[in-house]
Amino acid sequence: MTDDTKDFAPSRRQFLSGAAAAGAGAVAGTAASAAGPDPLITEKQPWAQELGAGVDETPYGLPIKYESDVVRRNVEWLTADPISSINFTPIHALDGTITPQGCAFERHHSGAIELRKEDYRLMINGLVDKPLIFTYDDLERFPRENHVYFCECAANTGMEWAGAQLNGAQFTHGMVHNMEYTGVTLRTLLEEAGLDTAGDLKDKWVYVEGADASSNGRSIPMEKALDDCLVAFKANGEALRMEHGYPVRLVVPGWEGNMWVKWLRRIEVTDHAVESREETSKYTDTLEDGTSRKWTWAMDAKSVITSPSPQMPIKHGKGPLVITGLAWTGRGAITRVDVSKDGGKTWETARLAKPGEKMALTRFYLDTTWDGEEMLLQSRAMDDTGYVQPTKAQLREVRGENSIYHNNCIQTWWVNKDGEAENVEVS
Repeated sequence: MTDDTKDFAPSRRQFLSGAAAAGAGAVAGTAASAAGPDPLITEKQPWAQELGAGVDETPYGLPIKYESDVVRRNVEWLTADPISSINFTPIHALDGTITPQGCAFERHHSGAIELRKEDYRLMINGLVDKPLIFTYDDLERFPRENHVYFCECAANTGMEWAGAQLNGAQFTHGMVHNMEYTGVTLRTLLEEAGLDTAGDLKDKWVYVEGADASSNGRSIPMEKALDDCLVAFKANGEALRMEHGYPVRLVVPGWEGNMWVKWLRRIEVTDHAVESREETSKYTDTLEDGTSRKWTWAMDAKSVITSPSPQMPIKHGKGPLVITGLAWTGRGAITRVDVSKDGGKTWETARLAKPGEKMALTRFYLDTTWDGEEMLLQSRAMDDTGYVQPTKAQLREVRGENSIYHNNCIQTWWVNKDGEAENVEVS
């Protein structure tokens, strides 16, 4: 299918300096030499002539050394101190949808803390009949559920409002991960504390906070708390990592990551929003007229092409090419992703790896052929509410250029004739 839109032209471009952008230097590869037989096929190699590692040498499996570049990375100038900072998932180097915990992005406001299961306590208080304190062992005794959800920082893509800034999908869109969480529903624990979930809860809220020094308190409407929030103690089948809130974190499906409070220590039922620092001076949306909009919780439909991209150039030259990326929405499930190779003038519908799942990442593929010419790659996601991912110009009409959070605009990669890619804007 095709759509006609306005003409395009590359504009502001800026490479991220340093090792983080080193992968962008690779160029398109060439076919194997015809001068003689391939020695990897005709000769015996060391790995076929000696024994490998024993089963007791890797008690916890780690990636092989040849994949050592598939790691989280940060941007030094982005925050003043690494204790209160963020790093980025290497989404350009991953496939499928599940993010390994070891390379899933992390965000801290006062540093990741070490908290033993034996020392863990979770209090539920406020407007409940019987305030309770749960130990970790207590939580494991309740019926548990498993769900795959994405977690996205509200500031993901936030540096791109004023122009193309960071050169790589890891840096423009890497504040997101997608894991299978295991835990107890928040509704179950609130009912255990005597909350009358059948009563009038129209004006009720929960205020949640963590055990770290920042506490990161956030208010959540009771409707959401009782709908799908999860008190989680496992991710991808194993215990949470320290940086992801070990031993227990809150999961708030589809809503901004700042609400997914880590090291969860207290849940207070209230009759009003507390309006803490993290939901007033931070995590609000600046509009074109200078006013700020609060209560932007759900993450709207968004997508990005992860390959080809600045950190994943085309190396094989002309011929068959798989264009792939990720799409997600906090309001339901992804139903379709379109891909443009000419900056939005025409679109092709990509193939979804599987039907979109509610509040989870969806992998898409466009199996195509590259003729060696320049491309302006874009992806455009649609969800089951009918929402269509907007262009940056459409967002700027409402938000201007001085906003930070909730930037879900269409991303553009300029791919040159050498197969290298760069972050650009089109107009």
